[in-house]
Amino acid sequence: MLLANGGAGMTDRKLKVGIFGIGLATYWPQFEGLEERLSGYVGDMANKLARADIDVVNLGLIDTTEKALDAGHRFREADVDIIFLHVTTYALSSTVLPVVRRARVPVVILNLQPEAAIDYGAFNAIGDRTRMTGEWLAHCGACPVPEIANVFRRSGVAFHQITGMLHGDEHVDREVADWIDAARVAHVMAHNRMGVMGRYYNGMLDIYSDLTAHTAAFGTHIEIVEIDELARLRREVSEEEVRTSLAAIEGQFEIDPDCDPAELQRAAATAVALRKFVDEKQLGSLAYYYESTPGHEYEDVITSVIVGCSLLTGQGVPVAGEYEVKNVQAMKIMDTFGVGGSFTEYYAMDFNDDVVLMGHDGPGHIKVAEGKTKIRPLKVYHGKVGSGVSVEMSVRHGPVTLLSVIERAGRIVLLCAQGQSVPGPILEIGNTNSRYKFEIGARRFVEGWNAQGPAHHCAVGVGHIADKIEKLGKLLDLEVVQIC
Repeated sequence: MLLANGGAGMTDRKLKVGIFGIGLATYWPQFEGLEERLSGYVGDMANKLARADIDVVNLGLIDTTEKALDAGHRFREADVDIIFLHVTTYALSSTVLPVVRRARVPVVILNLQPEAAIDYGAFNAIGDRTRMTGEWLAHCGACPVPEIANVFRRSGVAFHQITGMLHGDEHVDREVADWIDAARVAHVMAHNRMGVMGRYYNGMLDIYSDLTAHTAAFGTHIEIVEIDELARLRREVSEEEVRTSLAAIEGQFEIDPDCDPAELQRAAATAVALRKFVDEKQLGSLAYYYESTPGHEYEDVITSVIVGCSLLTGQGVPVAGEYEVKNVQAMKIMDTFGVGGSFTEYYAMDFNDDVVLMGHDGPGHIKVAEGKTKIRPLKVYHGKVGSGVSVEMSVRHGPVTLLSVIERAGRIVLLCAQGQSVPGPILEIGNTNSRYKFEIGARRFVEGWNAQGPAHHCAVGVGHIADKIEKLGKLLDLEVVQIC
């Protein structure tokens, strides 16, 4: 189940998808109606690409080298993010290369026939061999694909392929949708402003990150922000704003009756300040960690952020604790795919049920919860300072995907696995926690995952989207490893 706010980002720029078809101008005077027919194919494909949140740039049928050169300029001027190349019939590779070389964006070759097969009996009954050849040419999109692939490889142009039918082919429709989703994620990540506030958790070496590597890999702008500003905003919160915030919290969470009303008021005030904070800084994600000293205003702020950060995460602004830059990137990717992206880590293993227990203290993605997320009082935030209220939730039962963003000597790698969130007993300790079952079994999953050297955090979302993550990796030229 995709989330309604999937793809939320801090940019007003729409994803731009380019499409062009190819043909051979020599054919048009030879075969009546062929050009119009093939142009219709391209129009049909453009309609398939259409979405309310994207702009489709359709250049129609390109059939000469002169048109190809112009098309490259037009795509570049239109600032397209991805190009779909619809191969409608045989065409010269010289009508293709100039387009993609100048556009310099990922290209997906659509090797699509208008139908599953030529009706051989009807075809051979036509009798007129010129008309028969024209009919064949309307079905021979596969013919020039090796030529195009050859020239792309020799020219250093990365390309991807979808092979099938233009109409009535679920595989094609799914692949097209997945490429668009992956392109949308790449677009959002490139325009995202990630805030980093505070410092790393002292001694947690695996989470230390190369911020430049993230900007290079994703295009993300990283804004270093100060807790001073958040504290100022909270000082300025009005009593009316706190009441409104508390009412919203009561509507979205199940609040434990043992929660101290003063702690809920504190969390509600900080939630207001957090929303203003990310709005002022135009942040699409935030990684934070802070401790301060006992009794200081900043300690009071940082020990009351969990509910507000959970609200932000559910609103398309994922927040990761422990200054986990890599994981907030993973959370943003998952949220933009529309599947959530909740902060998680190993809790324990249940060898009796062959499941891995995973969760985390701090914020959770409330829109992927199984039922209503609970707010619980905690006398201590384990391993951290202070006390207050926290959130407890399990990820919705059903298929899930785990994603980790790994750094290997400055190189970004995407690690993913597909499994199931399953019902059963959890640790009711006021944290997010779930039971996950994997097709390869808990032992093999844990060992396979660990062998890739990820940080101990990852993001979990609902649904199986490893295919989409693989496509995102191809668009960004990042290695993708799938465990299961």
